[in-house]
Amino acid sequence: MFVRFLIARILAAFAVVLGVVCLVFFLLHLVPGDPVEVMLGESARPADKLALERALGLDQPLHVQLGRYLTSLSRFDLGTSLYSKRPIRDLLLERLPATVELGVTALVAALLLAVPLGILAAVKKGTAWDAGAMGIALFGVSIPNFWMGPMLILVGALWLGWFPVSGREGVTSLVLPALTLGTALAAILSRMIRSAMLEVMNEDFMRTARGKGLAERTVILRHGLRNVLLPVITLVGLQLGALLSGAVITETVFSWPGIGSLVVEAIHRRDYPVVQATVLCISASYVMLNVLTDLAYAWIDPRVRTGAQP
Repeated sequence: MFVRFLIARILAAFAVVLGVVCLVFFLLHLVPGDPVEVMLGESARPADKLALERALGLDQPLHVQLGRYLTSLSRFDLGTSLYSKRPIRDLLLERLPATVELGVTALVAALLLAVPLGILAAVKKGTAWDAGAMGIALFGVSIPNFWMGPMLILVGALWLGWFPVSGREGVTSLVLPALTLGTALAAILSRMIRSAMLEVMNEDFMRTARGKGLAERTVILRHGLRNVLLPVITLVGLQLGALLSGAVITETVFSWPGIGSLVVEAIHRRDYPVVQATVLCISASYVMLNVLTDLAYAWIDPRVRTGAQP
């Protein structure tokens, strides 16, 4: 049964990635702008432009170009950048570590913010602590990255001078973009932790732990928190892909040399192959993380893979 579930999820993931690839391919060719003109300049002769279009295969119909692109992908060939003439695989390998570093740090920051806020809101339900914690969560989930980033730069870099304004120059340069990217996730996680914790606060095993004379802090952290980890882990797995998509804006704001900033640069240059490859990388990572989360959940709870109601 688990093997069938695994095959179904992999086939669905493949279909989603293929659909994203095709959709991005056609949308890019509808965007105004000519990559040949960007490469040669507006003053280039028409004959030179035509020759370059033929050399790049841009003079062929879209369905032919799509077929060639999919054929190259089947051989794990991402192509060559129209702008830098470098293999796209090398460009991705250069930028990917920075994005992974930012994503992991943002996830850690989100957990460090969400777990205390969620537990505090549940333990102090109905009090000012609860309202304050959930107010912070609502504030975090409501603010977009393109506003949060400049505000953190204004306060942390310009007013206080604690962190660099932009770039990737050590640990301190990672703080502001990680907070920007992790704040929304922290808000979602804190609300989830509060809700799940409230469900287990009055369970029999919690009363038994209190009856044994354990301190309330031990009861909450050792017994309560452990039993709310499953939905939290599931939500974290589903939101990891969102961190990658959110990194596009965050990396642009902070000039972080990752996959997200590479996408924006390639769009400005009309570098179709690079945009397609980066979007493929982001979408494939998003889908893969979702599939792994589904598989982990199905392995933990057999009712998921059998279709039974929880």
